[in-house]
Amino acid sequence: MCALTGSVLLKPILAAAGTDISHWFDRRTGDVQHHVDPQTHCLAPYTPHGRFVHIPPPFPTTDWATDFGTPWWKNDKYSIGYLTKKTRFVRVINTLALQEHELEVCVEETMTDILARYLQFNAHAASYTWKYNGMVLDMEKTLEENGIKEETQDIEDQYMPQIHLYYNDDLTEA
Repeated sequence: MCALTGSVLLKPILAAAGTDISHWFDRRTGDVQHHVDPQTHCLAPYTPHGRFVHIPPPFPTTDWATDFGTPWWKNDKYSIGYLTKKTRFVRVINTLALQEHELEVCVEETMTDILARYLQFNAHAASYTWKYNGMVLDMEKTLEENGIKEETQDIEDQYMPQIHLYYNDDLTEA
């Protein structure tokens, strides 16, 4: 992609930087969406924001290289993550320091993933027992798998699951 610096083919990608572009691609095949071109009546890549890197031109030409290998959208090197099905908020309460923090978490995240993100607030978070309603949480499971059901969206602002951290004196260091 660096070889294409300044190319007009990068404009749609740069314009969408930092946003979700999954709608550009067919969920089933992972390829670019296609449509019937109104001028040629042939199946063609659907690129409403303009043609981008590795998309063939709309007409036959000899100056388009086809030896680029795997298109960038199928190359794991350019994948920066997965789109979550849903996010939800949890309140993490440190019972030792009496501090609480609200975190927005993905429903697919395990408690270990949540702990890793909570480390910015408490470097010793791994030295705590994580509990919900008095029950020790399995750190390899998600909130839902740990029995922390999501309440209806109508009361989401009023009810936020509270996870309590209880300090274990295990002498770990940050």
